[in-house]
Amino acid sequence: MLGLFTSFREAAAMVLPIDGLAQVRGRHDIPLSTSTIPQLLAATAARFADRPAVVFREQGIRWTWAEFAAEVDALAAGLHGLGLRHGDRVGIWSPNRAEWLVTQFATARLGLVLVNVNPAYRLAELEYALNKSGCRALIAAERLKSSDYLGMLQALAPELASCEPGALKAAKLPVLQAVIRMGDDRTPGMLNYGALLRRAAALPEVALDAHEPINIQFTSGTTGHPKGATLTHHNVVNNARFIAMAMRFSEADKLCIPVPLYHCFGMVLAVLACVSTGAAMVFPGEAFDAGATLAAVAEERCTALHGVPTMFIAELDHPDFARVDLTCLRTGIMAGSPCPIETMKRVIAEMHLREITIAYGMTETSPVSFQSAADDPLERRVSTVGRIQPHLEAKVVDGEGRTVPVGTPGELWVRGYSVMQGYWDDAERTREAIVDGWMRTGDLATIDAEGYGNIVGRVKDMLIRGGENVYPREIEEFLYRHPAVQTVQVFGVPDAKYGEEVCAWIVPKPGHAPTEEAIREFCRGQIAHYKVPRYIRFVEQMPMTVTGKAQKFVMRQQMIDELKLSIARTA
Repeated sequence: MLGLFTSFREAAAMVLPIDGLAQVRGRHDIPLSTSTIPQLLAATAARFADRPAVVFREQGIRWTWAEFAAEVDALAAGLHGLGLRHGDRVGIWSPNRAEWLVTQFATARLGLVLVNVNPAYRLAELEYALNKSGCRALIAAERLKSSDYLGMLQALAPELASCEPGALKAAKLPVLQAVIRMGDDRTPGMLNYGALLRRAAALPEVALDAHEPINIQFTSGTTGHPKGATLTHHNVVNNARFIAMAMRFSEADKLCIPVPLYHCFGMVLAVLACVSTGAAMVFPGEAFDAGATLAAVAEERCTALHGVPTMFIAELDHPDFARVDLTCLRTGIMAGSPCPIETMKRVIAEMHLREITIAYGMTETSPVSFQSAADDPLERRVSTVGRIQPHLEAKVVDGEGRTVPVGTPGELWVRGYSVMQGYWDDAERTREAIVDGWMRTGDLATIDAEGYGNIVGRVKDMLIRGGENVYPREIEEFLYRHPAVQTVQVFGVPDAKYGEEVCAWIVPKPGHAPTEEAIREFCRGQIAHYKVPRYIRFVEQMPMTVTGKAQKFVMRQQMIDELKLSIARTA
């Protein structure tokens, strides 16, 4: 394995642009794996049975690989005992807890399709995700901060109050049969996670195909509804292997994981990367807290740390930062949104992350397609997203789909093993997104003469707030439900903390005079908190083109000028 690690940069010639065009192909000398997720875990648990595998500090849980594998088998047996069978969809709605991690592997063990539900979802989003994916069961935490998960479920399915656990028949959630709640308290109509683990059910051997769907991850949609990116064992297992190789991971590493499990960052770049190598997983808490993360790194002697730029900024600026010993750190990944160059330099110099890497990708590509190498020059690691990953190819195209010359901006397309099967139950949007095997990322990018990629903007108006993709159309569609809203346009404006913030311009209906607080209150509890507009302006009309299209770039510039915002230079 070390031979693969040390040869990553030596193989640079394999990923140089082709014929002076912005098109690159990843190396092919490392074979793709045919393992399923259960096979990956079984091999690692057999090889490193007594080594530390999992630490959930907030829950006081510490498992070896053998103990973790046993927990997975116990839950898989319980789920099978409920009547869940190969191909059924099971949702998980929870912050970073041990139950989430076990569910990820237990569902894969049975060939069930895991549906990741964003912990920030509210009623409208939850209802849509569960019904669109056809979830037969949902495993849910009790609550997180202001999110009362069980209360929201009871609001959507009041039938829980009178049904037998596992026999739900709800008008708004017609496919959902079982709600499995975490914790020891009893809730009418719901099963208990702990009781399910203790069921003495038989665990069958299920024939799995590495190319069958195993995971649905909902991403925000530009047409008003989230899209369910459907991923296979083959997608995520191989992506995790190559991610781990780029970081030079081995069983000697410990990765601190403050990023959310529901997202590919936690599930693939962190968890599966560790499982592919035997590296230990350390979870500081249910949700990100800079102090808890720093303490976890120091006390557990973690060698690696993942995070979006805002997380690293919060850690660097934490009052305890100077008193925490981070000399154990070596590598990790910064990704999720554009990485500020100065932040990256501070992370390397002050957090001892001398081999930290930058990764770029999207859920639809499992997710990473470009990643810097641990031994790339500093300037390359702070100013690009690295080179194309093995067994993938990428090109930058113009509006006609023609590959542009090296250094010329255009839309980035990616092709290879990592491209999703499609959007769940949405053939039309799948056809729009994937052309002859090429995933259209929607990002504006350049590829230079040495094969390094750089993201320079977005083709569409998607904004990224603190690592979360936010699609304005989805928020617009929701705000149109407000009785006082005639027209609305949503767009992003620069923000020093989150990278971007959500701004909404609203033309009220005649005779109505809505307030900013009334609009925000309308959003609360219905859409995720990071989608609620921070800035709201009421206007008489929108700036439009002669053809009647709203000019969001004009609105954005007016807000930048009014609020005196600055656009940070980013990698």
